[in-house]
Amino acid sequence: MNLLIVNGYDKNGWGKLAKYKLQPICEFYRDQLKSINPNIKTTFIYPSMDLNKIYEENFIKSFRGVVWTGSSLNIYDNTREIKNQISLMKKMSELKINMFGSCWGMQLYTVTNSGAVKKNPKGREIGIAYNISINKFGKIHPMYTNKPAVFDAFASHVDHISQKPNNSKILSDNHFSIQSLVTKNFWGTQYHPEFNFKYTGKILNARKSILLKEKIFTKNQITNLIEDYKKPNVNSYSQSLLNDNIRNRELRNWLNYLKHN
Repeated sequence: MNLLIVNGYDKNGWGKLAKYKLQPICEFYRDQLKSINPNIKTTFIYPSMDLNKIYEENFIKSFRGVVWTGSSLNIYDNTREIKNQISLMKKMSELKINMFGSCWGMQLYTVTNSGAVKKNPKGREIGIAYNISINKFGKIHPMYTNKPAVFDAFASHVDHISQKPNNSKILSDNHFSIQSLVTKNFWGTQYHPEFNFKYTGKILNARKSILLKEKIFTKNQITNLIEDYKKPNVNSYSQSLLNDNIRNRELRNWLNYLKHN
């Protein structure tokens, strides 16, 4: 199966994380997908870094599906880097290619398809998104086959979907925000089914100063959390985080959907 992975970061945003030795997001996402299906082949593109690159229709259609990563961008800033991604997402939406978007990917799809994204008045949700509840639509949708009705997931976002995109159904939410939605050709999550403890801990470390400034954690709390994520206590977290088969179930189900559709 040949997949296209779209990097959602611009040079500035990724540069701030790269200083903390995070594995490049496309490579990390690829490795998570290959842990599910080792036969997957992937190609990476960088529309907010390669600003003059044009992606032709035949190139896009050569892939079985497209994955959109997260990002540190805020879509309402409407920079050239963001406009480039909006243009590409619009083209892919019109081509009706199957897509999966994590966090930024879902926000980008939403704005491109007549929805809206705003800064969440409840603040930043980072580390773990707790008590995500699957609704009646989610319980019958293939995204959530064999997923617990209530689960926790890794997350890192300050924005949220304030108006859902055209022809979409919300599948889950929690006290913070809409957590997933789908259309015929797009599956999206506000959380990150591709993240694990190790990668999330590195993100917390990279954003430590922001989290302290926003008073989301105290210095002791963030320090202890980063250490705990290196070797999580199995009694402190749900199986939806500890068990990879549950944690990335949405990706497993999407790959299975691509295989049979």
